[in-house]
Amino acid sequence: MTEKLKLAKPRGSASKTEITFRPEKTFKEPPALIRVSKLMSERGMCSRREADDYIAKGWVIVNGEKVQELGTRAPADCKIIIAQRGIEKNKATILINKPIGYVSGQAEEGYKPAIRIVLPENQYAEDTSKKVFIRQHLKGLAPAGRLDIDSTGLLVLTQDGRIAKKLIGQDSSIEKEYLVRVTGKLDDKGLALLNHGLSLDEKPLKPAKVSWLNEDQLRFVLREGKKRQIRRMCELVGLKVVGLKRVRIGRVKLGKLPVGQWRYLGDKEEF
Repeated sequence: MTEKLKLAKPRGSASKTEITFRPEKTFKEPPALIRVSKLMSERGMCSRREADDYIAKGWVIVNGEKVQELGTRAPADCKIIIAQRGIEKNKATILINKPIGYVSGQAEEGYKPAIRIVLPENQYAEDTSKKVFIRQHLKGLAPAGRLDIDSTGLLVLTQDGRIAKKLIGQDSSIEKEYLVRVTGKLDDKGLALLNHGLSLDEKPLKPAKVSWLNEDQLRFVLREGKKRQIRRMCELVGLKVVGLKRVRIGRVKLGKLPVGQWRYLGDKEEF
């Protein structure tokens, strides 16, 4: 709305003077800007340190634009996306040939956890992934499945929740293959029970694939992983396990990986 202010006509003036004033515009305060890394942390997307790492790598997109400068600020209601391909590629999955005497997860009864094997000097010299060990790969690295302290063979440690869910999730159907050395006698009925018909903890076991490899060694293929399952199954049919080695998980094989060494899961390898 325009307001007109009439001024008194000066003496001796023959004309009328009008001066027009426009009311001042109302300006809104700009929204407060917050560091993108802080917003990502507050939203539970990652830690602030991880956010800075993702920003530096160009994986963070704010309101449709890639952010690469640390300390960048944005409105509190901005849309933030992390480029998942970059995240997934950066997460490590490590394969260990676990020795006897190491536990899969947290240390217990004075024994060492398998993660202690993951050191630069223990990386398999023929690791075809071409990945170089960095300390960041130890953060959040957790076993995707257990392997008894008295057992050896393939153990998977991963930072990737998708892989962990695939291997040990409630609906997982991934096969695990074991070579099992036994003592005792096993007849055809006992072998049939090992394949299907046994129960542990008052629950029936899923069908397995069990066959003889030689006179004292069995091959087990399971789709579940109860605590000390193979040893307990063998006890139920009169056998004693004297050696157990896991040689395959899904499509990933232990191969020639030496005992006490580790390698990265290759980019083209899938369980």
